[in-house]
Amino acid sequence: MTTLDHSPALAPLRQARERFLSGRPLPDDVPDEVLAAWRRARFFGVRHDLDGPVHEPEPPTDSALLEAARPVLERIAPALGHSAMLLTDERLRLLWTTGEVPGDDRCRDLSEREVGHNSAALALRTRRRAEVHGPEHFLDVWQDVSAVSVPLLAPDSGQVLGTVTVASALCAGCGPHPGAALAEATATAVEAELLARSRTAERVLLDAYTRAAHGPDRAIVALDGRNRLVSEAAVRLATPQVLAALERSSTSERASGARPPHDTGCGPLVERSHDAGCDPVREQSYDLTLPDGAGCTATITPVRHEGRVLGIVAVLEARAAEVPRPVPRPALALAGGSVPWRHAVARAVELARVPEPLLLTGERGSGKTALARELLGGTVPLVADAAESPELGVKYSELADGRPLLLRHAERLAQPDVAALNSLLDEHPDVRLLVTYTPGTPPGPCFQRLLDTLAPRSVTVPALRERPEDVRELLPFLAPRPAPGQPPLTWTLDALRALEEHPWPGNVTELAHVVRALAEHRRVTGPVRRAELPDPVREGPAARRLSPMEHAERTAILAALRRHGGNKARAASALGIGRATLYRKLRGYRDVP
Repeated sequence: MTTLDHSPALAPLRQARERFLSGRPLPDDVPDEVLAAWRRARFFGVRHDLDGPVHEPEPPTDSALLEAARPVLERIAPALGHSAMLLTDERLRLLWTTGEVPGDDRCRDLSEREVGHNSAALALRTRRRAEVHGPEHFLDVWQDVSAVSVPLLAPDSGQVLGTVTVASALCAGCGPHPGAALAEATATAVEAELLARSRTAERVLLDAYTRAAHGPDRAIVALDGRNRLVSEAAVRLATPQVLAALERSSTSERASGARPPHDTGCGPLVERSHDAGCDPVREQSYDLTLPDGAGCTATITPVRHEGRVLGIVAVLEARAAEVPRPVPRPALALAGGSVPWRHAVARAVELARVPEPLLLTGERGSGKTALARELLGGTVPLVADAAESPELGVKYSELADGRPLLLRHAERLAQPDVAALNSLLDEHPDVRLLVTYTPGTPPGPCFQRLLDTLAPRSVTVPALRERPEDVRELLPFLAPRPAPGQPPLTWTLDALRALEEHPWPGNVTELAHVVRALAEHRRVTGPVRRAELPDPVREGPAARRLSPMEHAERTAILAALRRHGGNKARAASALGIGRATLYRKLRGYRDVP
């Protein structure tokens, strides 16, 4: 009767609800989930009788979900019989409905904050099919209603986009809702339509971008709210302020291109199945007003497909009086605008102005060696790597003569070299020495003395997870240069979010490996999608810091799930573990499987 495995009969539950509303003690057999939902409704101030004004949600100006779902819903609507079907967005705002549901003239927002417990809110929270029957609802008007809801997931990211609900008169018995199969089939059909439209939209945008970019010197930017294509010539003109203005223009075009003209008499966004469609607005190119000091102009052309604006293509041209000179890109070691990174770089640059020892500490792959080489400028140093040979055999007399030494992986130094460095620093405290050090096991007394000597002139290089906002700035530097005539590697917004949320235990080195592998081995065109990312990156971070063994286990489990299409039973069999073990490990790695 509900998502609970063990539910009491409806009559006792109806009596329990009446006792709850009147403030009387409840029996012990009220399901915990239902009681918690009733208490949340009381906390939110929901009136069970819907007395008083009902909150009207702000309607979405442009619903891609509604556009994709409407043809599916209208095909299925005649088969509903006496049931009703409802479509909501990710905020549980009602987008479309057919049939009659008690209270649907006032319940345009199905969030628990507005109407209390219901199947749509439960499906959105649990990300799976949910049923709510009669007295499980908080509202009086739904006491004789049974409803089943299925979440609608984005095909590329798995993000919940909304819900589809089938509601009917109160069901008898404890079996599944009779509309459960229909709700599941509807959700599957809508998700398939979303996938088809997403791929079509990306192809249309890419085709428009390719047509506009006639040559390498043409500055072109194409955007659709999820993808961003920027030609190499546009990189130096498309400042963050310019891109923000273009994104606003793209959003405005998609909204106006999806709405009918004001004089057509079209109804509200909350549509019923009998509502007629409206003709789209014709588009034309126009000049966009950019922020002061932008240094360029932008001519906008909307990109339209099947009567709907998908995005825009912008042609950028430098102003005649402000033609920018080619500026070399900053080195990768200095790329990044986050506060932790800029603070570390500024301190390192300041210390490097004095030719004395400098210690760079940080996790593996965080960029210590690259930063050290930048600090040396054009000077060619001696380079010694204790990871390759703990016994370096460096002629420290050469350092005393002024030649700098870049010493990598100092934590792996053999005892004789540690003692030699301590002696050198005692005799020549101003020697030009750059040391990279990755903390790990506790240092011995002799090595600790070396660290103490270098501590006053040390810089901690932040891990990549401590500066996720730098990921987007690093990507162009890490990607190989594209072949002539090919656009640079670009990323969907969802892929960028996944990259920013990943903890990157290998830091910049690990990110560089992922980017290079994608650039070299992908066989599709257009922006990199979240689905193309490695399993651990695509699935999101674990709920806690994992040990190396747990990290390897999680990677293997996610890979098996991907090979078997998300089927946990088959994945567990392929891994040689029980399904219960698989579920337990997934719960341990993350709050939800």
